[in-house]
Amino acid sequence: MGAEDDELQGFSTTTKRVSVEAFWMDLTEITNNEYRQFVYWVRDSIARTLLSETYPEFMLTEDDRGNFYETPRLNWSDPIEWRNPDFRLALEEIYIPEEERVYFSKSIDTRKFIYRYQWIDYKQAAKGKNRYNYETQSYEGTIFNAEGEEVPIENRSSFIFNEQVPIYPDTLCWIRDYTYAYNEPLTKNYFSHVAFDDYPVVGVNWHQAKAFCHWRTELMTSHQSLLAAPSTHAYRLPTEAEWEYAARGGHERTLYSWGSYYTRNIMGCFKANFKPRRGNYVADSESSTTTMKVGSFDPNDYGLYDMAGNVAEWTSTAFNESAYELINDFNPSFEYNALPGDAPVMKRKVIRGGSWKDIAYYIRNSTRSFEYEDTTKSYVGFRCVRTSFKDEFRQ
Repeated sequence: MGAEDDELQGFSTTTKRVSVEAFWMDLTEITNNEYRQFVYWVRDSIARTLLSETYPEFMLTEDDRGNFYETPRLNWSDPIEWRNPDFRLALEEIYIPEEERVYFSKSIDTRKFIYRYQWIDYKQAAKGKNRYNYETQSYEGTIFNAEGEEVPIENRSSFIFNEQVPIYPDTLCWIRDYTYAYNEPLTKNYFSHVAFDDYPVVGVNWHQAKAFCHWRTELMTSHQSLLAAPSTHAYRLPTEAEWEYAARGGHERTLYSWGSYYTRNIMGCFKANFKPRRGNYVADSESSTTTMKVGSFDPNDYGLYDMAGNVAEWTSTAFNESAYELINDFNPSFEYNALPGDAPVMKRKVIRGGSWKDIAYYIRNSTRSFEYEDTTKSYVGFRCVRTSFKDEFRQ
């Protein structure tokens, strides 16, 4: 990890040789179309929950064999008739309040799209002082809860944390990121219009990216269960080490993900979507000044697209200038679960790959940068990874 010998001048970050377990990675960054499926799922979940209060058929209490569920489940078989007047009345809560509507247009309130999920803090559970005592049949030790308070461990539930994440992308980031610039068309259309289906989703913070990974895992797990197939590892954000390994494409001592020291090919064409010249955003494309469709340029030797440029990508790694000196050399991961009241410096997460607005330095394999986990940017997206089973990897 880190810069090569011939690019060390001016670098303050040390280098480190590490090994990572085999993993699977998305070929491209998550697109607007893919993230939109997540948004629609959350929207429909809220709608079905509201409809079930008036129409019980939208909530299942027993399975096909007549066995009762411990908790009722949403019925995804019946379609939602959005134009049905009776349904619209039952769904009134999901729409924007009348006093906030533009020209009295009745549209869905995306501020209510909140995804709820749970996760287990294995790192706290793994501490020796927190182990289960079989003699007393109780847990010992303490744990830091979601508020950052150190409390005694009551039972297994102490290690389970609940998250509530508003998941609709921040479309206003196109205006916020650039002063004295006209980006209203992108604010209005970039995420929602079909013309941008295959463009990378932006305006998504680190928590939203993690929520997408959890939803995608649940979707896959449900499908595997229907097929009676064995489960697979969960989708997640890549660690910084995994991201750099994937970006290098099997090459060593090269600056860029395509295995070269140069940003142009032998024909003189740029090999990624970045900012090659001052004030010139079109030198690498005759049709795009910002993001481009994923996969517009050739992949690296691992078959991965846009590991340099287009949009920078979230990793799971917390940003620390000294991280390379602290991390393990096997499956390195440097994480910190920031609390809402923590200082901003504690909320930094590593982003990699550079973007359409960055100069060539930022699209290098070794360049580290960061954004704050609770901020959204028009130049930051993400892709998912999954740890690979060894047999699966050989196939």
